[in-house]
Amino acid sequence: MVYRLIAAAACAALLLLAAAPAQAHDKHSHAAPKKYDAAQVALTPFGRQGDPAKARRTIAIGMSDDMRYTPAEFTVKQGETVRLVISNKGKVLHELVLGTPEQLRKHAEVMRQHPDMDHGDDPSMVHVKPGKKGEVVWQFTQPGEFQYGCLLPGHFEAGMVGKVIVK
Repeated sequence: MVYRLIAAAACAALLLLAAAPAQAHDKHSHAAPKKYDAAQVALTPFGRQGDPAKARRTIAIGMSDDMRYTPAEFTVKQGETVRLVISNKGKVLHELVLGTPEQLRKHAEVMRQHPDMDHGDDPSMVHVKPGKKGEVVWQFTQPGEFQYGCLLPGHFEAGMVGKVIVK
């Protein structure tokens, strides 16, 4: 009897944990730049949030309902901090998420299961409403090829992905 109660409690806890991402939804309204706090900056395999005061270059990126970014590729120097200004030229919500190809593929799968997932204040992504602009300031600390993509269900799969080359 005690084991059944423990098992039932454990199952209930697992269900609550599994449902947490589904409960943490909003409507992807994160178009404002993420506030920079050097003490809170986390290093990722593709870099870290950049200090806006150190951004020496701005790269304009357009998004459209044909599920493409313009440009589809850009190059930066290792260690460079850039300001990405993302314009949604379409009529539906789009996003730009930076990451490794594997991270974006996995994240796209999660987004298919939880399309309204709240990403909090993740500095490596921005959600942009139709006709609006968003911004990401990023320092690319590692050399290699990385990606940016729109992970809203169906967008990534339709080819809404771009490449970042860090030399």
